[in-house]
Amino acid sequence: MDCLEIKGGRTLSGTIRISGAKNAALPILSATLLAEGAFRLSEVPSLEDVRIFAELLRELGVEIKSLEDSTFLIDSSKLNSHEAPYELVRRMRASVLVLGPLVARLGRARVSLPGGCAIGARPIDFHLKGLELMGAKLEIRQGFVEARARRLRGAQIYFDIPSVTGTENLMMAACLAKGKTVLENAAREPEVVALGNMLKEMGADIHGLGTDTIIIHGSRHLRPVTCTIIPDRIEAGTYLMAAGAAGGELTIENCVPEHLDTVMLKLKAAGLKLKIIDSDKIRVRRRGRLNSVDVKTQPYPGFPTDLQAQIMVLMAVAGKLSVITETIFENRFMHVAELKRLGADIRVEGRSAIVRGVKHLNGAPVMATDLRASACLVLAGLAAKGTTLVQGVHHLDRGYERMDEKLAQVGARIRRVKMQDSDPG
Repeated sequence: MDCLEIKGGRTLSGTIRISGAKNAALPILSATLLAEGAFRLSEVPSLEDVRIFAELLRELGVEIKSLEDSTFLIDSSKLNSHEAPYELVRRMRASVLVLGPLVARLGRARVSLPGGCAIGARPIDFHLKGLELMGAKLEIRQGFVEARARRLRGAQIYFDIPSVTGTENLMMAACLAKGKTVLENAAREPEVVALGNMLKEMGADIHGLGTDTIIIHGSRHLRPVTCTIIPDRIEAGTYLMAAGAAGGELTIENCVPEHLDTVMLKLKAAGLKLKIIDSDKIRVRRRGRLNSVDVKTQPYPGFPTDLQAQIMVLMAVAGKLSVITETIFENRFMHVAELKRLGADIRVEGRSAIVRGVKHLNGAPVMATDLRASACLVLAGLAAKGTTLVQGVHHLDRGYERMDEKLAQVGARIRRVKMQDSDPG
């Protein structure tokens, strides 16, 4: 089993280039199901989740060729299956994103109920209720969602809670539906906007991207396109916080600073020095001890839940007391127990974590429980004295491209090892 061995206490210096966004790449890959022909996707991140999703598309009959320059060549003209099997969907809940496109293009879909990280229930009710309003007949049998529709029709759909994958799934389905679809209280995340922009290039009639009301006028046919995946704002935010955890100065390049407005405001309040350079770079510097700040996760443009665990590391070594409140997922404090193994002073009360900063963390073996928790523990290892051994690295590989290599290039003492090769000293 692979682990990451981190010898902390070393400041960082240099430049880290951000990869394409996982959470943009997956729905864009799914959107290739909506049209026949050859797509070209660039800046596709080399991640386990992307590999699994590509495997799923191949299972459906789609031809995918992966080039060395992070480019995918995709031919969806041979789509010949409407079933997403359990063996693949159970490994990644984003696989449910094929549901809307399959029903829209083929008139039927059979998709296994999803799996994924253990950070909460995250039901797909929004997806199913929306498709029903669009005229699909749904059944759940033997762990599969089965959907049929001669042709979907436009509908007015309201999300009780903004759902990113729900918005994406129904937006894709609506592109081939008959008539007008209105998605109210829709997700506003940059990844949703990126998908919508690709669909517009494909010929879809979409208005309101980036707002909470998205209007789609359906059409009979869409066309294949060339598309570039946007930079990963969560990866960028994680490396900004890596500089906060370890100290030193980093330049984060190939990022979109406006996607990180709320995050940067919190980091500035915590005492980090941030400067935007050339519209696609952020310089971050930490000198001295951090300030404690309160954080509450919210849908975009609020503070992202996917950076909650990482900023908790900074607050664990900050000057005073902070309160971190998680409003998106009900089970996303699983990293707290592992941070406490490193000496953090954290108490969980309901959906809030009360963090009292300590002078330093101490290295120890820890276990990652999900994707963002694994990143959090890597940052904690950078901040800690001594050696930290992060187990469960397969979670990290789902969403961070070569994280250990990128950190090593800017001065971190980090290496990937087998369990029996690790050196606890």
